[in-house]
Amino acid sequence: MLDNFFIENHIKMALQEDIGFGDITTDYLTNEEDRMECSLNSRVEGVLCGIKVFVTVFRILSQDIKIRLYKKDGDLLKKGDKIADIDGPARYILLGERTALNYIQRMSGIATETNKYQNAIGNYKAKIVDTRKTTPCFRAFEKYSVKIGGGALHRFNLSDCAMIKDNHIKYAGSLTSAVNKLKQNISHAHKIEVECDTFEQVKEAVNCGVDIIMLDNMSIELMKECVSYIDGKAIVEASGNVNLQTVNEIASTGVDIISSSAIVAKAPTLDLGLDC
Repeated sequence: MLDNFFIENHIKMALQEDIGFGDITTDYLTNEEDRMECSLNSRVEGVLCGIKVFVTVFRILSQDIKIRLYKKDGDLLKKGDKIADIDGPARYILLGERTALNYIQRMSGIATETNKYQNAIGNYKAKIVDTRKTTPCFRAFEKYSVKIGGGALHRFNLSDCAMIKDNHIKYAGSLTSAVNKLKQNISHAHKIEVECDTFEQVKEAVNCGVDIIMLDNMSIELMKECVSYIDGKAIVEASGNVNLQTVNEIASTGVDIISSSAIVAKAPTLDLGLDC
């Protein structure tokens, strides 16, 4: 998901934003020949994510920075775990420290939060998935983090899947009209999903032959009724009121997917530190 050229281009923009016209602290405190050694350590438990991005920040700044890794993406971290050793020119390590940490802390935080949700689902078949409520221009990193945390991915952008929501239905006149118009125009390679908040809409969506039916903000009892009615004719997604306290009961209804913006939008950064 994260090709080298994509990572490098993104990091270069992040470094330009942070460095500006120069690091007036580091530039006047260090010389080119000064070297330093640091270690990247975990201060809490969590799931590591973004180590390749972390390394790339320093590689862009200086090919002379050497990094020895002890952990990889997806590894479970304990408090005090050493993730990496960094050795190289002091100027460039200090220059890239904050940007590198911003990436890996944010990505590890999302992976950790996703992992909590998937574990809370337990033995039910449902997978926790993300939404499009992401940070602008950071979506690829956030979705990668969800995957590393054990979750699955919803559509990447608006061109991936046709999703009919309430405003689309109002504009088209009816759910059926919206589905029929889409079927006449979209590629055979694209699926159609419909957001439903009533049992009547679910029945209409099944009759239209849609691929995915989202049960939006439904009660547990209504979700069970809808899953039974759909009976495998479409992928069933649950959304709305999803948190660590409710996700297991939602999964017990038999839905295939549980989507939540919380695994990204509300994920705290993971406390990792660069200790020199």
